[in-house]
Amino acid sequence: MTRGAERALSVEHWLLSAAETPGRARAEWEESGRALLRCGGIFSAVRLSARLVYAVTQTTCLADIDNYLARALHGGPVFLDQLTHRYYVLVGASTRYRSEWDQPRCEDAEFIGRGHFLGVPPVQATTPEAGPSYWCVPMDSLGDLTRPDAVTQLLSVGRFQLTSRGERATGE
Repeated sequence: MTRGAERALSVEHWLLSAAETPGRARAEWEESGRALLRCGGIFSAVRLSARLVYAVTQTTCLADIDNYLARALHGGPVFLDQLTHRYYVLVGASTRYRSEWDQPRCEDAEFIGRGHFLGVPPVQATTPEAGPSYWCVPMDSLGDLTRPDAVTQLLSVGRFQLTSRGERATGE
C-alpha cells in the first residue's frame, strides 16, 4: 500500500467514527456518493454559499476555487455539495463557541454542529466528476481540520466583496 493510500484509509476510518453505523456509512458512500456523519463530536462544519465563495475567489471555475480555498484555508478540508451549491469547511467542534456563530442563522454562512448530520463524500472523491459531492481540499491526515480564524477571514472577505459589488451580504 502506498503512503497516500494509507493516509486516505486512516482519514476514512477517522471520518467513519462519526457515523452511527460505520458499515452503513461505507455502503452509503458506495451507493450514493455521500454518507451521513454526525457533527459536533470529532468535527463540525461551516456551510458557505457558492455566492459567497464566488465573491471571495472572483471566479466560478471549480479548479481555481479549489486552489484558492486550499491556500486561504491553509489546506483545511473542504467539500462541495454540487447539488445544493454549498461548500462545507470541516472545523473543530469547539468552533461553535466563537462569537461569530452567536448570531442568528444566515444565508451565506452557518455553523453546523451537535445535533446535525452532514452528507460527506468518500475520501476518494477529489474531482467534480466523482459524484454529487467532492473534496475541493482533501483532508491531509486524520483530525487535520480547518483553523477557525481562516474561515472567519474568508467569510469577512466574501461579505466585503459582496458589499463592494453592491450586493447585500446576508446575515449581517
